[in-house]
Amino acid sequence: MNGSLLRELVPAVLGVLVRRGADFATAEDAVQDALVEAVRRWPVEEPRDPKGWLVTVAWRKFLDAARADGSRRRREERVEVEPAPGPAGEVDDTLQLYFLCAHPSLSPASAVALTLRAVGGLTTRQIARAYLVPEATMAQRISRAKRTVSDVRFSRPGDVATVVRVLYLVFNEGYSGDVDLAAEAIRLTRQLAAVTRHEEVSGLLALMLLHHARRPARTRADGSLVPLAEQDRSRWDTRLIAEGVEVLQAALARDRLGEFQAQAAIAALHADARTVAETDWVQIVEWYDELLRFTDSPVARLNRAVALGEADGPRAGLAALAELDPALPRYAAAAAYLHERDGELATAARLYAEAAASASNLAERDHLTRQAARLNTRLRT
Repeated sequence: MNGSLLRELVPAVLGVLVRRGADFATAEDAVQDALVEAVRRWPVEEPRDPKGWLVTVAWRKFLDAARADGSRRRREERVEVEPAPGPAGEVDDTLQLYFLCAHPSLSPASAVALTLRAVGGLTTRQIARAYLVPEATMAQRISRAKRTVSDVRFSRPGDVATVVRVLYLVFNEGYSGDVDLAAEAIRLTRQLAAVTRHEEVSGLLALMLLHHARRPARTRADGSLVPLAEQDRSRWDTRLIAEGVEVLQAALARDRLGEFQAQAAIAALHADARTVAETDWVQIVEWYDELLRFTDSPVARLNRAVALGEADGPRAGLAALAELDPALPRYAAAAAYLHERDGELATAARLYAEAAASASNLAERDHLTRQAARLNTRLRT
């Protein structure tokens, strides 16, 4: 049985049910029930029309649920009669489903969970494990999200920018539990790119591919972090890099630059450098300036300050950093790096230790602690 095909068909099947008049919450449950049937029956005999089979089974389960909850007459006035089995048709509701799952009425956490469930086809247990929360907690979150969007009807196109940000949140969760959310985000973004020619969708896909290409080199065997400057670039996935650059170039050619295209351009410049010394820091700073046209993000400004320190010297970077709030996450780490490059080892060691104390995860804390210890050892010799 082709498990990936099942997951790829989920949004299309759910879209068919919603378009026929099913409320979102009951339709989504019906599709999950149909997937369970498919897992049970397809290993014996996979249907010639998998989508049509899933639509038929899911629709019947929806009608059973509608009758069971005492609302048969009200629902059947809307959906009338069960369509005859057969091909599911060519209408693609995937884009509308993305819009629905990223509806502005949902919190970012709920939008992510609903997208993974309804569009990604993941089970509640898988999503809960990925986010390291109890399954019951995730079930409640998804249930509330489904109720929130059940009566939403689109009279105008949804907001692609909101969908893109939801997928970006999924990607940034990376890997935990038995689901690789970075890979899942790439799959979903590919799917979205296939149904819309939005430049920022392409920009996000390119950004994901370029970042994911460096993943094999990001950690050592013991799980410790490897900074970009120290990574073994021969371990980078050149196939993903080539694809990311190609996707980015096609998006940039449409001349409608956006935030994620700018981020992808920065990632592409890093990927293009065969060694750290060959990195085009001047052009990276220029792309950060473009990025800041779209988002006056403190994080982007911090990253620009570090890039400026590489392009124009550490004191230029420290001057740019001084304009930012010292409470900003990773501010102390950036300041430590720039002070070390400027030869101020004692200050750098102190700042690395401060950064370690406020690190958001164990791997980052260990890395920063080692950096402080390395400089303190140099100072004592």
